[in-house]
Amino acid sequence: ACVCEKNKRVTNCRVENSRCRCDAIGSGVTVDCSTLTSKCLLMKAEVMGSKSGRREKPKDAFEDTDGLYDPECENSGAFKAKQCNGTTCWCVNTAGVRRTDKHDADLKCSQLVRTTWIIIEMKHAERNAPLNAESLKKFFTDTITNRYLLDGRYITNVLYENPYITIDLKQNSSDKLFGGVDIADVAYYFEKDVKGQSIFHNNAGLNVSVDNEEVKLEKTVVYYVDEIAPEFSMKSLTPGLIAVIVVVVIAIVAAIVVLVSSNK
Repeated sequence: ACVCEKNKRVTNCRVENSRCRCDAIGSGVTVDCSTLTSKCLLMKAEVMGSKSGRREKPKDAFEDTDGLYDPECENSGAFKAKQCNGTTCWCVNTAGVRRTDKHDADLKCSQLVRTTWIIIEMKHAERNAPLNAESLKKFFTDTITNRYLLDGRYITNVLYENPYITIDLKQNSSDKLFGGVDIADVAYYFEKDVKGQSIFHNNAGLNVSVDNEEVKLEKTVVYYVDEIAPEFSMKSLTPGLIAVIVVVVIAIVAAIVVLVSSNK
């Protein structure tokens, strides 16, 4: 037996070819514990674990992910392009985010559209002095490459405009290295860490410090941009949002503190 450090939502762990492999709860798909598990398998396991889905589902969500749904996953862990809840169906992107209006079961989703750009925007609480932009950039770059195993070439920007911190992740399907992690999976692990619902086995959330001073995050929003614009009817769209789907608005629990650290 072995411990799946990168995913606590697994069962039947064993060592195969000197790697820890386990079965994802809910789907039974085998996952490699040396890397991130795909978002689709994680969502499926979370639905299984939350019984009747205790959480509130947002109404008319366009700025949120329509709540947690039970996704259909390929054996590779990728989302199937068409997702349904009963007789209601919609098409999703590679991040599992709805990119069409909801239709009946006859809906055709011809391809799984790639999310090529993810923007993570955080706002920190009021401070006496702004953070050190270089320390901040170093922290988030190190965290994303070390904790979430994303090749640094896909982190195209870490911008600090007090009090906003913006991280850009860009990755085309041709860019993604075989066996490398997907930016959609990185964003999901990050979202869960920020919410205090870490997927990692040890439950340790993001633990950081910039110049030995804690930084409280008040709000985090994740934007997903697909290589093909989403197909929503105009009535459901706010002007300017056609190219960008705003999906995850993460409420930060006051008790969860994210510190940003530099090695000074």
